[in-house]
Amino acid sequence: MRTISDRYQKLNYELHKQSADYGGHGDKNATAVVNVARNIGAKSILDYGCGKGRLGAAVRELAPDIDMREYDPSVPGKTKQPAPADLVVCCDVMEHVEPEYVDSVLAHLHAVTQRILMATFATTESTQTLADGRNAHLIVQPAEWWLEKIGVHFEPVEPPSYDATGFGLIAKPRPK
Repeated sequence: MRTISDRYQKLNYELHKQSADYGGHGDKNATAVVNVARNIGAKSILDYGCGKGRLGAAVRELAPDIDMREYDPSVPGKTKQPAPADLVVCCDVMEHVEPEYVDSVLAHLHAVTQRILMATFATTESTQTLADGRNAHLIVQPAEWWLEKIGVHFEPVEPPSYDATGFGLIAKPRPK
């Protein structure tokens, strides 16, 4: 299942190289991720779209007993197809997905999520620009649009949390 075009993968790779900020804020979610992992008894966590890997580093420090994995198709060394994990974290990723691959990425997330998906979605433009001039958030849609898309594969376990730039969601995979 294809989840990214070769051209876009290269654009993201370049932006990751050029910008220290791009894909570098995952650690802000570390405590919340570890709390969810502990609450569900997770033995494994996958950071899907891990960027610079700061979430993984912070989680490994906070919870060295949990198997922390990373996947990002645009980061060398992190492109290997991931094994399923109890908790999958996908924060500030989906708005960067090419529109024609959104359904494939959501299906892939479903395939690798064993128990819980913890995700955030931006609903506003990014401050980053790709080398081809496009805004780094290729998809700027309201929460309702995202919730309809996500609902095909996941069921929220609590109401989404909203802020001025997007929303967060904790969901379980729908039966296959």
